[in-house]
Order: sequence, then C-alpha cells, then structure tokens
Amino acid sequence: MTARVLVGVKRVIDYAVKIRVKPDNTGVVTDGVKHSMNPFCEIAVEEAVRLKEKKLVQEVVAVSCGPQQVQETIRTALAMGADRGIHVEVSGKDYDSLGPLQVSKILAALAKKEEASLIILGKQAIDDDCNQTGQMTAALLDWPQGTFASELVIEGDKVKVVREIDGGLETIKLNMPVVVTADLRLNTPRYATLPNIMKAKKKKIANMKPGDLGVDMTSRVEVLRVDEPPQRQAGVKVESVEDLVSKLKEAGRI
Repeated sequence: MTARVLVGVKRVIDYAVKIRVKPDNTGVVTDGVKHSMNPFCEIAVEEAVRLKEKKLVQEVVAVSCGPQQVQETIRTALAMGADRGIHVEVSGKDYDSLGPLQVSKILAALAKKEEASLIILGKQAIDDDCNQTGQMTAALLDWPQGTFASELVIEGDKVKVVREIDGGLETIKLNMPVVVTADLRLNTPRYATLPNIMKAKKKKIANMKPGDLGVDMTSRVEVLRVDEPPQRQAGVKVESVEDLVSKLKEAGRI
C-alpha cells in the first residue's frame, strides 16, 4: 500500500446558477457568482478516498490550479477525506487563458514530483465541457488511460476499469501508473460532515507556481467571442394528426 493518488479538483460556477454572458462577449460573468467543485471532480475525490479506506492506496493529494479562491475547493476535497492539497497559483491573463493543455502539463509535472501511481480526474468540467485533460495528461506522462470509468478496481500493480461507451460497457486492465477519468456512475460522492470540515482546516495546502514546475503557460487557443445560445421558439399545439401534417408542410419540414 505505497500508492499515492493525485486528484484534480476544479472550481467552476455552481451547476444551479444561470450562466450569463458578459456584455462585451469576452466570457461569462463570474463576479459575485456562486462557485463550487466540478461535480465530476467530486466523484474523482470520492473514488480516491474509497481506495484509501480500503487500504489500497496510502495517500490522496488534491490538486487545483487557479487564483486564491480555489483553496476553498481544495478544502472541500480535504473535508471529503483527501490527506493534503496542492494549490498551483494561476491568476490574471494566465488564468483567463488556462486550458486543458496547461493543466495537463501541471498535473504531469506534479505526478513526477510526487511519485504518484494513480491520477483520478473528472471526465470533464461542466463549464467548458472539454473532456481533454485526462487524455492529455496520460499522453504527456506516457501512461495508460482509462476514461469514462464507471468502475475502478486495483488488482496488485494493475487497475481494472469498466468504461461507459456508446452502446454498452468496456472492461480494460491497465498497468500502473495510470490515469483514470471518472464518469457519472462511478460512485455517489459523500457530503462533508462538520467535524471533517473542521479537520480540513488543519490539513496542509502547499502553494507553488507553474514556473516552479517548469511549466510554460502559453496558450495556443484564443477565444474570439462568447454568445448565449439562441432562444428556443415557442411550440404550437395541434388538435389532430392532420393539423400536425399541415403545420409541418407549411414549415417545409415534409
């Protein structure tokens, strides 16, 4: 039981908040908006903590990239059962352009520094829906990857992953070290209890910058414009099939 697990936790606008686009169309409004941990990251933390409770791993380290506020997200992971946290400080323009590639470079560098045997990430974040960080991290480390995991079992120096794919499930067995991304049905995350929230305040969070890890934060993607999706037109009720066919013909659908 010497394995160390790195878990990525991302601070995102809370899933229950209605997203508003900035008037200048440069992004979405984040000031004064409730933020929380990305739901898929919660699943990743829960799975890592369960592995530790089963004595299959020795330590769970929660990692987040961003400004000072992401420490709240790390504290949530610590309250759920992670042992310690790492805050990679990214702010200003670097944070505005922070994407999967930059995060993957940071995670890959930390995996080497921490001598991790397993990285568990959410399959995607609910703000950008990229679904790229896990795959890129595995590629940079040249580690095997098990994405969209609905079941994860450690068997010695191997990991069995049941993947959710189109039309069913796929079971694969991978050699450690490995990168796994969590899908919705992997588990149901626990709620952090008040005693654990208090204990989390005493757990250590290390602070560092991308430069300390030798990571270049230059972005290769430029966001030109952000727009709200077009409003859906109101539907029309019809009395009969004949009326429906007539409406469809008028609209040029048939």
